[in-house]
Amino acid sequence: MRSRYTAYVRADVAYLLATWHPSTRPATLSIEPGLRWLGLELRRHQTDGDRATVEFVARSKLAGRAMRLHETSRFVREGGRWYYVDGAIR
Repeated sequence: MRSRYTAYVRADVAYLLATWHPSTRPATLSIEPGLRWLGLELRRHQTDGDRATVEFVARSKLAGRAMRLHETSRFVREGGRWYYVDGAIR
């Protein structure tokens, strides 16, 4: 989760797509120009073998407007590597 947040901060689309599970990965991904990420708060995580959920709040700012993304994300581990599957916005 933290590595994906860092990839969003750095606008590293290649990393984001590489860590997105192929079953739900979009064909392309664009980062909003001017979006500035301000912080990540991990609220809860739960692991059950090769599946995990992570609840987080990420704060950002765009054009002077503060925003907050509160999501519970699902991850799956395959071949020893974790992949983002999807998330539910809260």
